[in-house]
Amino acid sequence: MTVTDNRRAAAPGASPYTIRAATPADVAGARRVMLDTLYREFDYGYVPQWHHDIVDIHATYLDDPRHLLLVAVHEGEVVGTTGIRSAGPAHPPHPRWLADRYPSGSTAQLVRVYVDPAHRRHGLARTMVRQACAFVADTPGYARIYLHTNVKVEGSGAFWRSLADEVFDARATGEHGPGVETVHFEIPMPARTPVTAEG
Repeated sequence: MTVTDNRRAAAPGASPYTIRAATPADVAGARRVMLDTLYREFDYGYVPQWHHDIVDIHATYLDDPRHLLLVAVHEGEVVGTTGIRSAGPAHPPHPRWLADRYPSGSTAQLVRVYVDPAHRRHGLARTMVRQACAFVADTPGYARIYLHTNVKVEGSGAFWRSLADEVFDARATGEHGPGVETVHFEIPMPARTPVTAEG
């Protein structure tokens, strides 16, 4: 599947944002958005066993054809990210039954759905998630789309419940430690893009 830019400004009054697959030139900007989110909103900052992909964005997302990193760009600056990795939830810290339900390889895990606070309320996260899910549907070998999120972040619980089905509320388990309120979700697999004679 070719990830399309469906928000490029084409006329006066059109959106000033472009959403597209990341290129090597976007890596530094994407990393900035990710780290700013971890430190300013999640409080716990960079944790190597959770966030190793942020260090090597190129190898994780750009070099693997089954992975994807989308970026939202405004006036040449990366202001949002959304990733897909072929990995399920790890056990531990997550429950064994959850890891069994979402095995690596056939599970597309949605990750790093972050938007710079100055650029929120423009539908960027929702658009990136939909494009990422379309990529999954068109990529052979994926059976499910999974994610987990820290619903302590304002608005995140309502946002994900508008797009996904809740699978497991792990807040009572404290699986990620104090200050992290994890809830696991599954997004229904969208229909695959029809193949036409033009390609």
